[in-house]
Amino acid sequence: MTRAAFVAVVALLVSGCLLGPDYSRPPVVVPDNYRFAVAPATAESIADLPWFDVFRDPVLQQLVREALQNNYDLRIAAARVEEARANIGIVRSFLFPQLNFNAAGGVQQISRATGLPDSLVSNRTFQNWLLGFGLAWELDVFGRIRRNTEAATAIFLSTEQAQRGVLITLVADVAQSYFTLRELDLELEIARRTVQLNDETVLYYQTRLTGGASNRLELDSAISNRSRTGSTIPELERQIAIQENQINLLLGRNPGPIPRGTALTEQYSPPSIPAGLPSALLERRPDIKAAEDLLIAANANIGAAKALFFPNFSLTSAVGSVSRDLSNLGDKHAAIWSVAGGVLQPVFQGWRLTSNYEAVKARFDQAVAQYQRSAQNGYREVADALVSIEKLEGVRLELEVGVRALQDATDLARLRYDTGLANYLEILIADQQLFDQELALARVRGGQLNAVVQFYRALGGGWQ
Repeated sequence: MTRAAFVAVVALLVSGCLLGPDYSRPPVVVPDNYRFAVAPATAESIADLPWFDVFRDPVLQQLVREALQNNYDLRIAAARVEEARANIGIVRSFLFPQLNFNAAGGVQQISRATGLPDSLVSNRTFQNWLLGFGLAWELDVFGRIRRNTEAATAIFLSTEQAQRGVLITLVADVAQSYFTLRELDLELEIARRTVQLNDETVLYYQTRLTGGASNRLELDSAISNRSRTGSTIPELERQIAIQENQINLLLGRNPGPIPRGTALTEQYSPPSIPAGLPSALLERRPDIKAAEDLLIAANANIGAAKALFFPNFSLTSAVGSVSRDLSNLGDKHAAIWSVAGGVLQPVFQGWRLTSNYEAVKARFDQAVAQYQRSAQNGYREVADALVSIEKLEGVRLELEVGVRALQDATDLARLRYDTGLANYLEILIADQQLFDQELALARVRGGQLNAVVQFYRALGGGWQ
């Protein structure tokens, strides 16, 4: 009966209870639809597509795959996941008995100056040997260790979401960097084509000046216009080199050239870009999920802090043997054992436990605000991308009209000059305006593609 009662008490202590609140997701204001969405919200979302169905340039796909294999940020994120996984085992280990092996030995000599006669101390040297096992077990009666394990598990899950966030961001960064590179390539092509046209114009006016059909002012104006256009070429080449270096860093490479694929004007753009349900964003975006996992951890820490106010129950035991002769350690007469239990009830620690509890609750409040802010930021990023896609399309259409009109204007200006109806100033103005507007159109086209990438990333797409 005594043994049965002891086992029952231990079982009760081990099962214990969990202090602190159980997690409940805090309220988040979820809009009925994304701002600037042109259609009613549906379950279908572009984020459901894998990244290689959205970015179809084969060169870009190869760059993304290489980045997923070699990127350093991705390696760091993976190592953090493994660290967090190991921390779960560390925290959870305190739920189990801690068993230790003990072995010790010592030799002692008694002084001759003790005053004792030699007849009483025939052997002044003594040996003492110990061999045994010790067991210590903290009984998690009030759930402190289990709450700590719950918090460590939630932190581990947040690192997994952070790793997924790095994956999504990496895919988007490579795509945006590549589209920006192709935009700069288009600008450089426009600049070189315009410089070639300017060279022909300079040569034309130099010939006319030599023949006495023109004046020095027209030639100087043509040379100045050519110089203005030509100065953009080394600047664009500088930006291209820096952009290539940036892509190489994402790929885990040293600086070097980047291969090119589809031209900017021929890049694939999804015919429709459904945003999906706003409520799905809470489950899809890794940064929001990671913020919620950290909130779960903060909630569990409240229970762990509350458990510190209650008694701490522990069991200790030891078994082994002690002998003055090493050869006698196996003798049954040298056997020793002990069993002990203890209770530690905090009474006064200078309000340390209370302050710790208040600090943990304050960290929970911070985690709630961070989670809600992450959700609101997600809706903002989706809305920003939607309005960028819509408005940049309008800008592109207007610029295309302007480019066509300026191309016609440059032809008319040259025709009017040849017939004596206009001076060179009209040609100069038309050429400068056409060059500027062509560059602006190239930037808008690159901006459109980058807006689609940003929209895809804002919805949590890119990695399944």
